[in-house]
Amino acid sequence: MSPSDTPGGRWSDLDRPPLNATALRRALIRPGGLWTSLEVVPATGSTNTDLAAAAVRGAAEGTVLIAEEQTAGRGRLDRNWSAPPRSGLFFSVLLRPGDRVPAERWVWLPLLAGVATATALSRSAGVDTALKWPNDVLLTSTPDTGAGPGRPPAPVERKCGGILAERAGDAVVLGVGINVSLRADELPVPTAGSLALAGAANVDRDPVLRAVLRSLEEWYGRWRETGGDPSASRLQQAYAAGCATLGRTVRAELPGGRATVGEAVAVDGDGRLVIATADGAHESVAAGDIVHLRAASAGE
Repeated sequence: MSPSDTPGGRWSDLDRPPLNATALRRALIRPGGLWTSLEVVPATGSTNTDLAAAAVRGAAEGTVLIAEEQTAGRGRLDRNWSAPPRSGLFFSVLLRPGDRVPAERWVWLPLLAGVATATALSRSAGVDTALKWPNDVLLTSTPDTGAGPGRPPAPVERKCGGILAERAGDAVVLGVGINVSLRADELPVPTAGSLALAGAANVDRDPVLRAVLRSLEEWYGRWRETGGDPSASRLQQAYAAGCATLGRTVRAELPGGRATVGEAVAVDGDGRLVIATADGAHESVAAGDIVHLRAASAGE
């Protein structure tokens, strides 16, 4: 038995082949392009942690680090993100917006990554996607049953991806995690999902990753060329169009233990979620957990 055939080896699960780093570099790294280097490692604690350290050491913009497995992956608020080896895409990219984009507009980078990821998954895997503010990528489907007379069934939403943005000196590290072949008995929580479970037309990680990175390059280039202006780059409009949070009754669980309930009505120019409360006030939320309660149009 070869080392790669042993439990946990690169070919231990034939339904989950390893990524082809050479082919990925050939497809993505080009003169004048954003991506400057790409590495695939068998396992690491966190690609974000590793790439943040590399950023401090002077790593170039466009560095991409991909792990076949993350043993200490993190989501927002330092939550754990774990999955079986090669069951998803776990990667981080290093960006240096520099003087072309004011630092106060860097808050749009995780939302930009959400738009880029959701768009790429729809195109490359043939799935319906949506965004949950601020950093979740959802797979949506409409059940065949459960609708009353004259009332369409509510879409089912499952989280298949998450995004984490972190400052590293004068750089930003964007981490992306996408569940690709995760099986039902491997889901970390009932609200999670994967491309495979959603019946995706394509669960080959190589072309899906290429699609996501190309989409991210396109959106980042457009955003940077406009000085990070979310309206001029059409990023704000694209995010709003794909955001499942807008138009919903939500509960925002805010830092300090405070919570507010109301209708999510907009994402403002600073990337904040604007919530209209029952007393007629509008509150802009910059950070917090958002719980989708029910559709605002359901007649409550």
